[in-house]
Amino acid sequence: MSGVQSKRSTVLILDDEPRFRGFLVQVLPDMGCDPLPAGTAREASAILEKHTPDILMLDLNLPHTDGMSFLREFRKSHELVPTIILTGFGDLSSAQQAIELGVISFLTKPCHLGEIEVAIDRARRQIERTCSLARTPNSLEGPSQELTRPLAELERESIIDALRRNGGNRTATATQLGISRRALYNKIEQLRRDGVSPI
Repeated sequence: MSGVQSKRSTVLILDDEPRFRGFLVQVLPDMGCDPLPAGTAREASAILEKHTPDILMLDLNLPHTDGMSFLREFRKSHELVPTIILTGFGDLSSAQQAIELGVISFLTKPCHLGEIEVAIDRARRQIERTCSLARTPNSLEGPSQELTRPLAELERESIIDALRRNGGNRTATATQLGISRRALYNKIEQLRRDGVSPI
């Protein structure tokens, strides 16, 4: 990691899978993070009464309350906390909703240590940009352009992941992503123009 911030970061982990939550609790300290684990939205809310995390790691599939609903509520009082989505099944619609709510990384389980580390690093960079913006309120142009980048990344990752899961079948992929086959074709062509191989 590039270590944008020298201080340790507190990370609220909301994931109902005990094994994966335990895995994150084990690996995050080596990445300079202090984990605050929760298995339900209620447990997470109790933690939030005592702590304000630097970063949120959120599973979309939760009991009682889905991850997106929790995130919308979380944003009311924690507008600028960088959020990393963890999910066993990601789609373009979820990615688009997530980016509207300030999500900076969208990881599909099982995710590798390297992916988690990159996501944490990106979160720290966002914190640094936010702090810089607070120090220089007139310099809006740079950070706002940076914050638009993850949407394209999330969309690209979702399309490539869906194509691979469907063995390159465009009809099945378009259906899964909730877009037309023509729209998918256009997005694939754009990926190729950008030098990205979709499958």
